[in-house]
Amino acid sequence: MTEAPNRIRIDRWLWAARFFKTRSLAKTAIEGGKVQVDGQRTKPAKEINIGQRVVVRKGEQSITVIVRTLSAQRGSATIAQTLYEETKESVEERESLSARRRMERAGLTVPSLRPSKRERRDLRKLKDLNEHWQGP
Repeated sequence: MTEAPNRIRIDRWLWAARFFKTRSLAKTAIEGGKVQVDGQRTKPAKEINIGQRVVVRKGEQSITVIVRTLSAQRGSATIAQTLYEETKESVEERESLSARRRMERAGLTVPSLRPSKRERRDLRKLKDLNEHWQGP
């Protein structure tokens, strides 16, 4: 088995940790500002160290991880998960985002404002119609 490197390029580590399918996708994301290291935008050739905080944004989702091990080789998913540790805040944010998406898919949306007086009256009328419905 080969010895783990002391420093490795961020694009190569993201590929090895299976955040991206190819190094070129990782490079494109880094150049597009989708990846931050210790709160700063970075370049694909930037070398990272163990203990650094990496934020990867994919669409609406943002994943914050702490680098635990460096690897230049892409392995299985179980090996890739040992390369980093996701922060508790990131896990909670991801779970709440997925729960909100599930609710929206089911047709449930949380209104941004409370109903106006007119809307409350209309809702009350609908409820009264439903309660007094005789049916066919």
